[in-house]
Amino acid sequence: MSLQYKNILVAVDGSKEAEKAFKKAISLAKSYDATLIIAHVIDDRYGSAVVYSPGIIHEIEAKGKELLQSYEKQAKEAGVANVKTHLEHGSPKVKIAKYIAPKFDADLILCGATGLNAIERLLMGSVSEHITRYAKCDVLVVRSTDEE
Repeated sequence: MSLQYKNILVAVDGSKEAEKAFKKAISLAKSYDATLIIAHVIDDRYGSAVVYSPGIIHEIEAKGKELLQSYEKQAKEAGVANVKTHLEHGSPKVKIAKYIAPKFDADLILCGATGLNAIERLLMGSVSEHITRYAKCDVLVVRSTDEE
């Protein structure tokens, strides 16, 4: 039996590590002729390090949509036939593994080893650590090298 991924989910947040995970996800999606799901989670929970006002949330959501559109365009230009995007609000570490991956029937999740939210990582553990612990599918954590 050969392993065949059909639905590859990549979590993006605009960081360099997420960018590297995205590029690897494109390569894998093309290799397996899989659907690529690009997800961005806006962390707007109360109790976060920063509490956002509704106006700021609207602005952050618009930037999230722009980010996803840019990634979708890059994936299609790179030759990925099936691309979906998903924008979600809440805790990235919870949403990716427990809600988004099952929603899209993901059989592989890619994420960067570290992302943009250093404060949450220090206080509560990394998003990638949480995903590897709670995902019901394979997880590939992508690291950048020091030269990058």
